[in-house]
Amino acid sequence: MSKLNKTAIINIVGLSKRIIGSKTPFLNQWTQDKNLSYIDPVLPAVTCSTQTTYLTGKWPSEHGIVANGWFFKEQQEVKLWRQSNKLVQAPSIWENAKAIDPNFTCANMFWWYNMYSKVDYSVTPRPQYRADGLKVPDCYSFPPNLREQLQQELGTFPLFDFWGPKTSIKSSEWIAKASLKVHEWNDPDLMLIYLPHLDYVLQKFGHDPNYLDKDLAEIDKVCAYLISDLEDKGVRVNILSEYGITDVDQPIHINRLLRSMDLIEVREENGLEMLDAGASKAFAMADHQVAHVYINDESKRSQIIDNLRAHPDIELVLNTDEQSAHHINHDRSGDLVIVAKEKCWFTYYYWENDKKAPDFARTVDIHNKPGYDPVEMFFDPKKKWIIPRVLLKLVRKKMGFRTLMDFIPLDASIVKGSHGRIHLKNEDKAVYIGIQEVTNNLSPTAIHDVILGQLFS
Repeated sequence: MSKLNKTAIINIVGLSKRIIGSKTPFLNQWTQDKNLSYIDPVLPAVTCSTQTTYLTGKWPSEHGIVANGWFFKEQQEVKLWRQSNKLVQAPSIWENAKAIDPNFTCANMFWWYNMYSKVDYSVTPRPQYRADGLKVPDCYSFPPNLREQLQQELGTFPLFDFWGPKTSIKSSEWIAKASLKVHEWNDPDLMLIYLPHLDYVLQKFGHDPNYLDKDLAEIDKVCAYLISDLEDKGVRVNILSEYGITDVDQPIHINRLLRSMDLIEVREENGLEMLDAGASKAFAMADHQVAHVYINDESKRSQIIDNLRAHPDIELVLNTDEQSAHHINHDRSGDLVIVAKEKCWFTYYYWENDKKAPDFARTVDIHNKPGYDPVEMFFDPKKKWIIPRVLLKLVRKKMGFRTLMDFIPLDASIVKGSHGRIHLKNEDKAVYIGIQEVTNNLSPTAIHDVILGQLFS
């Protein structure tokens, strides 16, 4: 039996070759004697699809994770950010490694589809949604007592620094420190570590150095103590990213376009509009620079294809046959998969008048919105005294009053970075950095075998 090498894979979200340099002195030095390869993007190049492709060595057409969410046809509802590993339709690297060596152990620290998997140790975000309307920061773990151990040592997982307008380095710091604790207590053979910090600043502000430089320095400092500690313990450390983020300045309101074609159905509740996906002739589940268009009325297919292909900001319109060439043909995929042009991205917005926007549109509510919403990372600049107003509403919530935390703007033009496209320059692609010699351009499905190669020499 081959000897197992202790290995760590650190996923620095949004890392690309173009931002490794003088503002990341530790990473810049650490990469000097390593091999750096560009990873060709998965379609779509988004968190859940990319991570699952890396961990299974299979394409979305095989593992079924076609986006960060999709239209669940049995329920006739769009659902994003589900967490059960049972949604993944291919074995993951920890299962394949255990088949080689039954004694193999793995810790999954915040990579997605973490819950109910066959890893030995796992931690993932899991807020408490209480009956009085409070959303309380928390996390989920296996074994269950690991959650309590970590939060006793490190404090409560800082959920509101992980997503929303309050995002900060605190969430990545907590994950890094928790990873070191899990390693100290359990010494797993493979550690999967997720550091999301750069994702926030790059989506909010693009590559504007006025914002980016500070965040680069912060994540570099976290990497310095995380990597140094692991290497001191004899762990082989590898860095990769899921995608690079490119600058954007043009949101595409894909559902408003479909609505102008009389395809979207809404129902009115309390004077506000709710998307009725199941009743719509067609609608789109928007996810960064990619959208899945589900067609319920086949007689409209040709009209939809013609209109989308004529749109000046849409690069690709893939029907079922064309999806096969991009490895995204799956029952969960849209009848059409569309990709935005450079500088463009898709919103989920379907209302035509902001006064009719659903109440969740102005809140951080990743599970109710029928598409991804990066605007959740901003406080509404039109609301004065925003922080005192937030604090006042929090006090009301803690007193037991139900209060709508409606501080998110409805202006998609403020988003300056996105991802998901596949036609990228090398400097904007995801990267793999490690001691193992690999080709200059890696297929995303090759990451699985690269990791196995690290583990079993």
